Amino acid sequence: MLPKNRRPTHPGEIIREMYLKPLGLTQGNFAKALGISRPRANELLNGRRMVTPDTAMRLARAFKTSAQYWLNMQAAVDLYDIRKKDAYREVKCLTAA
Repeated sequence: MLPKNRRPTHPGEIIREMYLKPLGLTQGNFAKALGISRPRANELLNGRRMVTPDTAMRLARAFKTSAQYWLNMQAAVDLYDIRKKDAYREVKCLTAA
C-alpha cells in the first residue's frame, strides 16, 4: 500500500543511507562499482533520476538484492507523483460495473 500523506522514500535515499554510509562508500566509488558516470550516480542518489531496469540490475548485483526490489521502490514514487497530478482522473471507465 502506498503512503497517502507523504511521498514514498526515493530509492536514491535508501541507497545513500542504508548502503553507502554503512559501507563507507563515496559517490565516486559507487559510480565506478556500478559502471555509471558520476553525474548519473549523483542524480540518482539525490532523487533527481529514476531507477531504470538497467540501473536496477546494476544495483541488484552490487548489493546482492533483486532488481524487482529497486523497481518496486521506484514504482511507488512514480505512482505517488502521478496521483498528485490527477491527470488520470479524466480517463473514463471502459468496463461494466
